[in-house]
Amino acid sequence: MELVYSTQNSDFEPEKRYRNPAHFDRPEAGVTRAVVIGDWPKVVGAYEALGVEVSVLKPLISQPVDSDGADIIAGLEQENDNLRTEHAGILRLIEAVEGESTLERPGDGELPIRLFDALKAIHEGFATLTGERDTLVGEVESLRSEVARLKAAAEPVDNAEKIASLKAQLDAANVQYRANASVESLEKAVADLQKA
Repeated sequence: MELVYSTQNSDFEPEKRYRNPAHFDRPEAGVTRAVVIGDWPKVVGAYEALGVEVSVLKPLISQPVDSDGADIIAGLEQENDNLRTEHAGILRLIEAVEGESTLERPGDGELPIRLFDALKAIHEGFATLTGERDTLVGEVESLRSEVARLKAAAEPVDNAEKIASLKAQLDAANVQYRANASVESLEKAVADLQKA
């Protein structure tokens, strides 16, 4: 069995077996070949003493990370934290829009704050439109009742004119009618007059 001693924490090949050389205390039984990545003389010496074939490889990063690299890594970690914060803020806003929570101003993150401001403006616009709609509905109801009142007031005038017209037609034909005759009876008398 081949065994790889490495301090790497990613990019493992699935068919190989790995061990961390920092935790080495004795050689493992059944190893036929050892690959040591980096400078680990204790591991190399122990396996060579057993007659096991040992290959020593240079680590992928052979020199220590300089401070600029550390600064870059720290900057990337900070950027990742910022992105996670923004992501969480956006998720909370989406939940609020879907009605799963209340709409609250996010504490951090440029994008969530901008999205909150846009959603708040939309919400305020809807509230304004709803208020205007309710006002217009009230005005429409008021106008409808005014129209109904005016129609009721106009009916007697219309009937009086109609009655006068019907009576004039009957008078011209010398037809007798009652002075307090209804519109319907006057209309019937005029219709009978036209048939004759």
